Amino acid sequence: MLIQRQQYLEKLIKKQNNGRVKIITGLRRCGKSFLLFELYASYLREQGVEEDQLITLALDELPSARYRNPMELDKFVRERIRDPKKRYYVMIDEIQFVSEIQNPYVDDPEAKLGFIDVVLGLMKIRNADIYVTGSNSQMLSSDILTQFRDRGDEIRVNPLSFAEFYQAYDGDRRHAWRDYCTYGGMPLVLSMDSHEEKSKYLRDLFEKTYLRDIVERHTILNQTDVLDDLLNILASSIGSLTNPNKLSNTFASEKRLRISPDTIDRYLSYFMDAFLLQRAERYDVKGRKYIKTPLKYYFSDVGLRNARLGFRQQEETHIMENVLFNDLLRRGFDVDVGVVEISTTEPGGKKVRKQLEVDFVVNRGTQRYYIQSALTVADPEKRKQETESLKRIPDSFKKIVVVRDDIIPWHDEDGFLYVGVEHFLLDENAIDG
Repeated sequence: MLIQRQQYLEKLIKKQNNGRVKIITGLRRCGKSFLLFELYASYLREQGVEEDQLITLALDELPSARYRNPMELDKFVRERIRDPKKRYYVMIDEIQFVSEIQNPYVDDPEAKLGFIDVVLGLMKIRNADIYVTGSNSQMLSSDILTQFRDRGDEIRVNPLSFAEFYQAYDGDRRHAWRDYCTYGGMPLVLSMDSHEEKSKYLRDLFEKTYLRDIVERHTILNQTDVLDDLLNILASSIGSLTNPNKLSNTFASEKRLRISPDTIDRYLSYFMDAFLLQRAERYDVKGRKYIKTPLKYYFSDVGLRNARLGFRQQEETHIMENVLFNDLLRRGFDVDVGVVEISTTEPGGKKVRKQLEVDFVVNRGTQRYYIQSALTVADPEKRKQETESLKRIPDSFKKIVVVRDDIIPWHDEDGFLYVGVEHFLLDENAIDG
């Protein structure tokens, strides 16, 4: 099944031969290799690039194990760049598998060689264009970016968006949203027929790929059960405010385990480094400042989230919120959780401060949108509840209510736009409707 990842393909084409290393990151099995080795390589062939000009290597495969040694990897690539008159395209998949080794030519035990040294060296070959993929954001830490000296371009690849999923969906399109909310956007899921097959695949990805990677990378020897429990707690509470202190208290009260907030914070960073989770900060709309804690965590793929819970908790309202968050990030927006503080008078006359939530404060350059996610606003009381926070925002940026109902987009008397979630996800211009 050929799924066109046009958004990412166009980014690669735009950065072709720009003298910088193209670093393709994202969750393992989300389609990075397919994008590079199939879609982009096919594009290059169409432009007249010959096979010997494509130097490809998948480091997560056993036949390539020797090239996890940085010196062997460097030798492999250089031996294939033979003609100074030709342009060569070097594509190295899952480069984080390259080990750091002792420099054999230097006595200093602190002198190490790793993939950074390989990439920097290859970048000096004038007729080589370098592309690497990686599934660990630590490979893009500030230290590593400093070593690249601003000579790298990151292209973040996500699991299939609903629009990509919908285009490739082989079945009654009326069921596409249901299946996407259940099984998510990992590309291989689309080629599977039964629930059992999809469920096993997603569970295995978690246990045999993602969690194993995290445990091995960070040498977590005796706390794998804690990692499992933490993921399950987060999966059960997507769309809810939390922080390491709250999570630590949950472990103490429900699991009878003492896990420090610092340890939980570290584990959360591991999940984000592996692109399993994404975090949304809270933003005080009126005060124009960020609130340090609590905040929200969302899963990069809702199918993986559901698999963690055995597909038992299928609350469409939270899943829909997670899908919208992921799609807004994919479109290049910065996405925060909004807070609008107001003063209100209780029945006894007592004045209290109250915080209203805006699901998403969405920014890109000078653009800003306030977005609420709601299953329905058909009932007037429900509509009032969902729009109360939007009415208290003292600026003129567009305010949008995305609903599960299949509706024709419309504006109310306050100028708020109401749009169905499928329309919103399938038409990126709907945000400006």
